[in-house]
Amino acid sequence: MSCVKEECEDVSVMEASGLKTEDEEMDRGTILREDLKEEFKLEVEPVEKERVAQKSEQTAQHERSSGDSSQQEGDLGIHTGESFSCSQCGKSFTSERALKRHMDIHDGTRPHQCSECEWSFEHFTDLEQHEKTHTGENPFVCSECGKGFSDSKKFDIHMTEHAWKKPFTCTQCGKVFSTTCYLKIHMRIHTGERPFSCAQCGKSFLTSAQFKIHKMIHTGEKPFTCSECGKGFLMSGHLKTHMMIHTGEKPFTCTQCGKGFACSTELEVHQRIHTGERPFVCCQCRKTFRVKRNFKAHMKIHTGQKPFSCSECGKSYLRSRDLKTHIRIHTGEKPFTCSECGKGFYMSRLLKNHMMIHTGEKPFSCSECGKSFCKSIDVKRHMMTHTGEKAFTCSECGKGFIAPSHLKAHMKIHTGEKPFTCAHCGRSFFTSSHYKIHMMSHTGEKPFTCSECGKGFCTSNDVKRHMKIHTGEKDFTCSQCGKTYKRKKAFEDHMLDHTL
Repeated sequence: MSCVKEECEDVSVMEASGLKTEDEEMDRGTILREDLKEEFKLEVEPVEKERVAQKSEQTAQHERSSGDSSQQEGDLGIHTGESFSCSQCGKSFTSERALKRHMDIHDGTRPHQCSECEWSFEHFTDLEQHEKTHTGENPFVCSECGKGFSDSKKFDIHMTEHAWKKPFTCTQCGKVFSTTCYLKIHMRIHTGERPFSCAQCGKSFLTSAQFKIHKMIHTGEKPFTCSECGKGFLMSGHLKTHMMIHTGEKPFTCTQCGKGFACSTELEVHQRIHTGERPFVCCQCRKTFRVKRNFKAHMKIHTGQKPFSCSECGKSYLRSRDLKTHIRIHTGEKPFTCSECGKGFYMSRLLKNHMMIHTGEKPFSCSECGKSFCKSIDVKRHMMTHTGEKAFTCSECGKGFIAPSHLKAHMKIHTGEKPFTCAHCGRSFFTSSHYKIHMMSHTGEKPFTCSECGKGFCTSNDVKRHMKIHTGEKDFTCSQCGKTYKRKKAFEDHMLDHTL
């Protein structure tokens, strides 16, 4: 069932983010057309039929007149030698209107240009549709926007959008639509009507086409397959976005930092980093979010809802991706591998942190002593050594700790729990890290080596302590007599002499 939930999440990913890609727009249009066919059988009402017929006549007249004027304009350019040149790229055109269309490419309004003519489009899918007008596949061309259609009926319906500027208005929110069929579907949002219910999971939908797509989750059907890697998708828009991974295409670029994105949705979310916009606000704690998906996941913290459970150990998670990551602990899968040393990790974040060992990068510095760290959490914990703060306290003995993981490990002393047992000698340990170090005594592994003398050690702390022999460094100084020590234990023993 968790797999079904996870797939449901994938289908509604754009709804979760509160945005749509241009491919999603295409799929959404396909869904609406399917619903028009199935629910209303494309029965345009008599008044609409009359309007369509009138508009068709008007369109024919308009095309004839615009064709004449265009011809005259074009002839004028040819006979007089007049041409209109683009100031950006120098390309020349025989009419000012054609030049204006071309300029949309440079300002980013319509970045997708037809290679055959001057038309350009905002969405790549519209360009694909238009290009078929040159091959003869879509012989019906809209003179207003350049879109092509394979049959006259679709063309006539499309022309109503230009003719009456979407004459059917929702009385609830004022949104306008080109046909009553679209309006009827939209009205279900306000009435709450969701007439199509899934018998398997109970989820309901506004339209039959959305319901059809959802049913594929249960059947496992994924009709759109990537020719490069074989991955399947429920919707063609998802496949088109995925294909950009293989082609490397990132047509949407951030004007602030130049970063490229495969779809407009990702760019819109990214731009909020620069604008500081965080439109999703938690009404419980007032925390804000850039992405709706993260906001929805956060809300589950307040409700206590953790719908994704591990079948192995029963541990629950807010998000399906967190469960996926957790499952790797049981399977041993480590898909993220270090290119320098070959070490594997089950999370990309752990690999990123590990890579800093090789690069020597330590971007987080202590403002008190200047010591640097790979992770921000490490510098926060280190700061507690200066402030003396120990925020996590044992309820049994009152001992304080700077990290919750340290407290959790400590509590096992009181409970006697030693969950990590050595298969070789039967010895048990409180923590996995102690167990791992112990296992090296059986394998003989010593991954940390002294750069001065070549001696090997099981842990990085051991090699750090050893290095002080070569450097002569003594970190622990007695405030009473000034005596210095290399090791904390020896320093603490010395301090007891002053208290006696």
